Amino acid sequence: MKLKGIKIKLHPTENQKAFIDKNLSLNRFVWNKLLGMQQDRFENGGDYVNAYGMHYLMKALKIEFPFLKEAESTSLEYTSDDLDDAFTRFFTKQNNHPRFKSRKHPKNTYKSKCINHNIMIVDTHYLKLPKLGLVKFFGGHRIQDKIKSATIRRELNGSYTATIHVEHEPKVFEKTGNVIGIDLGLTDLVIQSDGFKLKNKQFERSLAKNRRQWERKFARRHTQALAKIEEAKAQGIDLKLSDFKNLHKAKEHIARISKKIANQRANYLQQYTTSLVRRFDLIAMENLSTKKLMQNHHLARSIADASWAKIKSMLTYKCDWYGKELILVDARYTSQICSHCGENTGKKPLHIRRFDCPHCHSVGIDRDVNAANNILNKALA
Repeated sequence: MKLKGIKIKLHPTENQKAFIDKNLSLNRFVWNKLLGMQQDRFENGGDYVNAYGMHYLMKALKIEFPFLKEAESTSLEYTSDDLDDAFTRFFTKQNNHPRFKSRKHPKNTYKSKCINHNIMIVDTHYLKLPKLGLVKFFGGHRIQDKIKSATIRRELNGSYTATIHVEHEPKVFEKTGNVIGIDLGLTDLVIQSDGFKLKNKQFERSLAKNRRQWERKFARRHTQALAKIEEAKAQGIDLKLSDFKNLHKAKEHIARISKKIANQRANYLQQYTTSLVRRFDLIAMENLSTKKLMQNHHLARSIADASWAKIKSMLTYKCDWYGKELILVDARYTSQICSHCGENTGKKPLHIRRFDCPHCHSVGIDRDVNAANNILNKALA
């Protein structure tokens, strides 16, 4: 059985919104307390406390801070698990040291565990959640399997969503006997060894003008709000940025545009990767280090919009689900080697789009298709 996440949009009441916001702040409070404890132990020569130890410390925290009992209990346990995972990644040098969360932290989520059917679909329009009761939502027909947990999220645009994690038994796709190598690019998002090229639709650039307009509005309204706060302060009136509704309207509009870009890109890549896994039994792909490539300031925006890492992650779990094989190969020299004879012909400038081999006299080969064939050859070798 695999775990599958199904994202749905919630329509909570005002009281339910208040509880979600409060639960988010309590989870942030627990994260900061446990992180501070870990740092104090390290400075005093103590050992690291793992997830089980932090679960035990939760009892002492609830005695010291009784208001923590108002939170959904399993969400606090998941917070300590997330902190333990963050430290594990830090110890293995995958991530930086965990940091304290502020009120403006973008990751506004908490996770609840399904115990004794406290998370269940009542009907196609109502979802039962711990301490929230019945919450109105849409998309219940997609949730058919056993529910394991739910992640509640407050989006930057002010909306609320839930990702329902269910036990899922994927149906293995039929074997086709076909193999494919894919090369990642910017003009064309994916180039296959059979010559097919997936167009890069550049979703971020298509809505860049609209988002830039709202970013200017936000900057202008923010400057005006700060000026009014200073004027009110001189008159003895207490004003805050939260009192300016137009400012928050502009901020939510920017977040809404960014969310639309992310949804369009994800839908485009989901459809392509699923079709790829259906048609091919073995998929060879270059293992690029996106973090290093993003240091090129001329290409960073285009690379971020291409979402190469997302293509890799989608193919990884889909091949695992549907009984196909994904092989990641070293990308070095794939654009220099001739896919026919295997000779290295040296570096070529980007404006040369055709590959000509002086050794086997192959001419007119598309440069990117040649690289995709080299990736496939490496995987088969």
